[in-house]
Amino acid sequence: MRRDVLELRQFYASDLGRAARVMVTRKVVEAWSDAHGLDVLALGYATPFVLPLQPATRRVVAAMPAQQGVELWPGGERNLATLVAEDALPFANALFDRILVAHAIEEAADPIGLLREVWRVLAPTGRVIVAVAARNGLWANVEKTPFGHGRPYSRGQLAELLREAELEPSGWTRALYVPPLGWMAGWAEGFEQAGSRLWPGFAGVVLMEAVKQTFAVKPRASRVRARAARPVLVPAPGVAPVSRAPDIAARPPLLERTRESLSLTVRSAAGGATGDACP
Repeated sequence: MRRDVLELRQFYASDLGRAARVMVTRKVVEAWSDAHGLDVLALGYATPFVLPLQPATRRVVAAMPAQQGVELWPGGERNLATLVAEDALPFANALFDRILVAHAIEEAADPIGLLREVWRVLAPTGRVIVAVAARNGLWANVEKTPFGHGRPYSRGQLAELLREAELEPSGWTRALYVPPLGWMAGWAEGFEQAGSRLWPGFAGVVLMEAVKQTFAVKPRASRVRARAARPVLVPAPGVAPVSRAPDIAARPPLLERTRESLSLTVRSAAGGATGDACP
């Protein structure tokens, strides 16, 4: 059962929630500093982590699962949040350049189905970051925080889940080393600096970035997904087409590259040596 949106909002208004927001947001901003003029989707309850990106982007849309509920976001401004069915997002194909998934797959009835929808609405050159509670972290074992509900994931489990949805992991990082105790929230920055060097395996959150595979998509025999009758986001008359992200290969890596990504690079280099053309 998903946490209610009111519970999530209440947590992120607390001292411990604010500390969690700062630590996770920092990792997202570091990875997506090149989001200028792009379309961004915040799926699940990801709004605490994308607000700093909003001024530079073309637009940010928050999609919250029906079982969770939705809130007006951002506060005091034109609403950019909508309620969605997590296995049938009401958006056109290849609409978003960046997608952040947080507080989503841990309590999803069909995590792969949700990520397949992410694949569908992600642009060919787009990137997705999935943030989940770390299986071996302290936060996954404390039910008074949103990270203590649903299924936590190890790095390997998350990578396998992404590949099953035709999303290829390209990097990963960790965050949230402070123990999930309200009175320790003021020391979160110190724990973050020391934890990443001294005990990295005890981080509360794993963030994994992935890119879209556009070949050999495997159909799912058990589900026939209904096509949305009309996308929520319809371009207004006279608005220029959506700009797309620059070529992924041109950007500097901001997250640690996985061994799989390095293997792909080696194979590509070997192919070039035999006269194959590289895209």
